[in-house]
Formats: sequence, C-alpha cells, structure tokens
Amino acid sequence: MAASDGPLKGVKVLDLSRILAGPTCTQLLGDLGASVIKIENPATGGDDTRQWGPPYVEDSDGNRSDLSAYFMSANRNKKSVTIDITTPEGQAEIKRLASHADILIENFKPGGLAKYGLDYKSLADDLPGLVYCSISGYGQTGPNASKPGYDLMAQGYGGIMSLTGDPEGAPMKVGVGIADVMCGMYAAVGILAALRHRDLTGEGQQIDLALVDTQVAWLINEGVNYLTSGSVPERRGNGHPNIVPYEVYETADGHVILAVGNDSQFKRFCAFIEQDALADDPRFATNPARLDNRDALNAVLRPALKNHSTTTVISELESRKVPVGPVQTLDQVFSTEQVTARKMQVAMQAQPGEVQLIGNPLNLSRTPVTYRDAPPVFGADTDRVLSAENPFED
Repeated sequence: MAASDGPLKGVKVLDLSRILAGPTCTQLLGDLGASVIKIENPATGGDDTRQWGPPYVEDSDGNRSDLSAYFMSANRNKKSVTIDITTPEGQAEIKRLASHADILIENFKPGGLAKYGLDYKSLADDLPGLVYCSISGYGQTGPNASKPGYDLMAQGYGGIMSLTGDPEGAPMKVGVGIADVMCGMYAAVGILAALRHRDLTGEGQQIDLALVDTQVAWLINEGVNYLTSGSVPERRGNGHPNIVPYEVYETADGHVILAVGNDSQFKRFCAFIEQDALADDPRFATNPARLDNRDALNAVLRPALKNHSTTTVISELESRKVPVGPVQTLDQVFSTEQVTARKMQVAMQAQPGEVQLIGNPLNLSRTPVTYRDAPPVFGADTDRVLSAENPFED
C-alpha cells in the first residue's frame, strides 16, 4: 500500500489545538491516514510545547531546533502553518481551510473563538457537514466553564490524585499528562462517531469535551466503588483496591510486580515462598478474606520475597503461571525485544535530522498506521499550504 494510505485516507483535519490533548487526538488521526494541518500562532512561536525542553533535536552543527521532545511526542503526520487568527486576513484563511476540512479541533477557552467568528455557531450554517471538536478544561457549560484547564488541575479536580501516591504521603499526580492523553483518546472516538453520522446523514455537529469529564470517566472501578458503597477510597500506593496481593514488592536486589488474580494462583504462589499453609488459612484463602487482612498478609509476604532475587521471583512464578513482572526504567523498556518486535520505537527523518519517536500501538491487519511526516519545524508548510488550491493534498 502507498505510504499515504490508511483507514482515514481522504479525511481532512484542521487542527487549532495545542499542548497535549488535542495534538494527541490529531496525531492519532494522522497515523491512521488523515491529512492534518496544524495552525500555529506566528506571534508566539507556535505550540507552547515547542519551548517545553530540553531535550531538543539539534542539527548536525549542534544548533537547537524548535522540536522539543515534548512537542514531537504528539505532532507527527501534520503540516505546520502559521496564521494570525486575530486579523481579518487570518480569520478568512481559517474559514477557507475549514471549508475544505471534515474536522476542526480546537482547545480555546469556551467562547474564545467567537470574537473571531471561528466558533462552531459561526461556522455551522456555511459548513453544515463540519465535525467541530471543542476541548476545554471543564466543558462548554457548567459553573466552571470559564476556568482554564490544565492536566494537573484536571487530575486534582477529577479525583485521581486522591487515589495516587503513598498512603502516608501527599496526593500524587500520574507521572505523565494522562488526563490530557485520555481526553485526546476520547476526542478521537467522538470524532470518528460524528464522522460516521455525517457520512450517513450529511450532518456535522459539535463535540464538547472536557479534561475533567474524561478524567472522571476513567476513575473506572474506584469511581464505581465509591458510588456503590458511599465510602471514599483511600490511597494505597501500588496496592489494588479489590485484589490482594496485587502490588509492587521488594526483592533482594530490586522490585517485582505481583498480580495474583484468583485463589488458585495464590495457592501456587504460596508454594513458591514455601508458605503453603497460607492458602488454607481462612484469613487468606479467598480474595475477599485477603482484602480484609491485607496488612497481615503483607507482613508475611514482604520478608519472604526479599529472600529472593528479582530474576528468581520472575522465573519461578512464571513457571507456576502466577502473573509477575519487572519494574523497568525507560532504558530497559526501549531495549527489550518485545518493544522492538512490536515496533513501539520508530525513527523518522525530520528537518534537523533523524528523530526517535514512540510508535502507535494500533495494529490493523489491512490498513496499518503509517508514519509519513516527522514532527514539523515551526511554519514549515505555510507557503505551500496557503498557496495550494487543495490545501490538504499531501
């Protein structure tokens, strides 16, 4: 298949978003074959994340580019076009590009584009088939709609920080911008659903998506635990709210993850640590009992596991079909044969030189993802796109 083919070949995306949630969505659409034009502000140097470094890509002479690692993580398969939307000329250009597009995605504050005539209401009459996705911190409605939204604030407001971290420590954010990333994933799903509706009926629509809403949605079992019981969940560090033992344990030379999902696995685990009686002890014989007696069980398991090396624990439990795994640093992750086999690290040729990126995890048997364009330097495609009769043409 041609390099530009994919399940979304022919779908045209006008991307007015920046930072991480919107760019995550549009990179995913681009990987699937959509043509994406990224609009950047010429007065500010473009997407804020271009300055979120180091590290940056350097050219062969050691000169720093505007390709920060952060920016590159969410901006491949896009064209960078600089347009000042505060000017009448810029607004007219956005409207022209939108007239060619299937999708427009933006993450301005609610109402922020109305003064430029670029909000959904202003465009919908002339572009009735446009799928218009708006991402904001708290959504287009509600008492907090006007408040700015950032990943950290969403994690705090939406509750995930109250569940994350050491039980005796402070609330802790997840180590990456997971509220942004998950919002981008929900945005992609919503956009594809709206495209399906548009293709069947000719009707476009606005998608109103909030960082906080999506973060609340992926509270998943802990959220429903609360709604069912009325009890506010507590921080358990690496412990699981519904399964024991299911957490990180120290070994003689490091750490392992133990994930005992049922009672038969627990029995086989007890045989490994030579504590067979635990499996028949009424305090530990079933998962509900182990939940009630978590501390007493861990008082036995922790010293037992510290008697063995990480390698021994993993190999012995794997042979017994007990779920177990390592806690790897990123140098270990990207050196594994598994990551290589799954093509989760990809090399691309950017303007300053070769860059290393994280691969897309989607494996479609007939329409695989493609890596066509490396993350663009600021404004690299402005002249070509704005002078083209068909601006989305690759």
